Amino acid sequence: MNKLWTELYRPKIASEYVFTDESQRQQVLSWIKQGSIPHLLLSGSPGTGKTTLAKLLINELGVDEYDVLSANGSKDARKVEWVDKLIGFCQTMPFGKFKVVLIDEADYMNINSTQPALRNLMEDYSESVRFILTCNYPNKIMPAIHSRCQGFHIEKTDLTEFTARVATILVTENVEFDLDTLDSYVKASYPDLRKCLNLVQPNSITGTLAIPGENDSAVKDWKLDAVALFKSGKISEGRKIICSQASTEDMDSMFRWFYDNLNLWSQDTEKQDQAITIIRNGLVNAAMVTDAEINISATLCELTNL
Repeated sequence: MNKLWTELYRPKIASEYVFTDESQRQQVLSWIKQGSIPHLLLSGSPGTGKTTLAKLLINELGVDEYDVLSANGSKDARKVEWVDKLIGFCQTMPFGKFKVVLIDEADYMNINSTQPALRNLMEDYSESVRFILTCNYPNKIMPAIHSRCQGFHIEKTDLTEFTARVATILVTENVEFDLDTLDSYVKASYPDLRKCLNLVQPNSITGTLAIPGENDSAVKDWKLDAVALFKSGKISEGRKIICSQASTEDMDSMFRWFYDNLNLWSQDTEKQDQAITIIRNGLVNAAMVTDAEINISATLCELTNL
């Protein structure tokens, strides 16, 4: 626990990064070879490697640490006052070839104030400053910024590759585990690798990956408990945990989680197709039903019948 695994095993060079698309890998390699990048808008689900890729590019391009300004769109970069700091940064000459402004969660930046300011700066200082924006929801970024950036959507890692990456880290850390236990952690967090590692690390301090819910010393997560119940066929109990523990924000993302873990509902391909339809219907109803808990419960009841 001296260092977080999410940082310890964060890829630093392109050869360590797992690309889900070959054309994207070639594009990144060409930027590194040219020694330059355009303004970038990296989008994708949480934990898919957007910030990792941004930092990897900064490292591979040899950008001086004093030429990098990092900010979070949901915190400091959301405030109008932060724009003054950004302007000052852009106006000074870089130590190297160019400066980089890295803004995580840029989709949380105010679309009426900070985003318009960003748009102008991207144009005015394009010779000496590059902007790298990461976001989960690119539709929340104003069109004028989209037009100034090269879009780069990062797809989620294949489930098998995701599991293999976590297993490799456990082996490297000399942590004993069985595949069924690891599978529970994967199902509770996929496709968010960062979340999976943050769950697995504190549950491995004894040298063995703890079974979710086995003892009080294990770090708890309601999705882990729900997965354990679903895998044992106790759908009703799992539903109760979801309804009692999930926040309003969690409810909005539950349908995606159901979809990412179709094998929780059935191993049969035809029934998994039926599950997709059930999940889709639940998602559509979410916009019309005022009580999210009832809608989630009804969806799980239908999935149980599979």
